[in-house]
Amino acid sequence: MIMDRIALFLTIIGALNLGAVGIFKYDVIAHVAGSAQHGAARVLYTIIGLAGIWCISLMFRERETQEQPKEPAKTY
Repeated sequence: MIMDRIALFLTIIGALNLGAVGIFKYDVIAHVAGSAQHGAARVLYTIIGLAGIWCISLMFRERETQEQPKEPAKTY
């Protein structure tokens, strides 16, 4: 599902941003948006947070299994 991939991508971006804040004390999103208090940064943080909430549902979903193709019967 495309929504799952978008949410996963945004969650990864958020995780990398938090890693940069923790290791380097550098907030990439705040830098791109102008500052952490700027409206654009708040919107990005909110979207990434919602993507994280969406990704929680991925943990509890049933996974679809694909059937393995059957080998053709051998004829002798």
